[in-house]
Amino acid sequence: MTLVENQPRQVALVTGATGAIGQAIARQLAEKTGYEVVLACRNEAKARQAVSHIRQVTGNSRVRYELVDVSSWSSIQALAKRWQGGLHVLVNNAAVTPRSRQETPEGIELQFATNVLGYVWMIQAFRDHLKQSAPARVVNVASYWAGGLELQDVEFKRRRYNTGTAYRQSKQADRMVTVALAERLKPDQIAVNACHPGDVNSTLGNNLGFRGHQTPDEGARTPVWLATAPMGQQQTGRYFEQLRAVRCAFGENRPAVEALYQICLGYSKHG
Repeated sequence: MTLVENQPRQVALVTGATGAIGQAIARQLAEKTGYEVVLACRNEAKARQAVSHIRQVTGNSRVRYELVDVSSWSSIQALAKRWQGGLHVLVNNAAVTPRSRQETPEGIELQFATNVLGYVWMIQAFRDHLKQSAPARVVNVASYWAGGLELQDVEFKRRRYNTGTAYRQSKQADRMVTVALAERLKPDQIAVNACHPGDVNSTLGNNLGFRGHQTPDEGARTPVWLATAPMGQQQTGRYFEQLRAVRCAFGENRPAVEALYQICLGYSKHG
């Protein structure tokens, strides 16, 4: 598939794009006619390799990377400031599952910073770019393995840290902030939805003790569908599994949704 140089472009930005699911998402987007895909990555060597592979297998020369650490507010701000033009699709996919409690240089627990605040910060930083390209959309890769969020201790300062517990609460939080942000971005014609990607055998899943049974391509199917199909623009503030909307009790708890969002806003000056 070769793009015609003067055809309209849909610009998509994918975080965590060197991981199993993230790279599959980026490649599937690059396979679609008219898409320019930007891989947001921490590791430049892996980013170069992923871009080269995607260009080769898709024939799409409009694939590139940007370096960013989504656990860092200042790094995300720097990316947004150097971004040129609009943005049609933002896929928040980056996540980490450290075995022990770690903190970012700013002193924030690493899973919460990456898996939750990174989503919020990316949307905040790129809101104007998305608005410029409206109608635009955001896809937050969450999980059905979610729960256990404690609003009084999101960073495990009082609780004993456990990788799985921290991950589950981060994915619950992703589904909740999706609702909060969907309401706020709706006037700008920016749809925000969350989804479970699939059970993929990946480094992240292995750290959690899972050996997924699905391929990365299968895991990428629902995120890419939300990023490109009409449903992903027609719906906002919803949670999806296997190409269909699923009721999310976490998102229906509006007081908790708002409380979590305000907690996230309190971190937005870390830089």
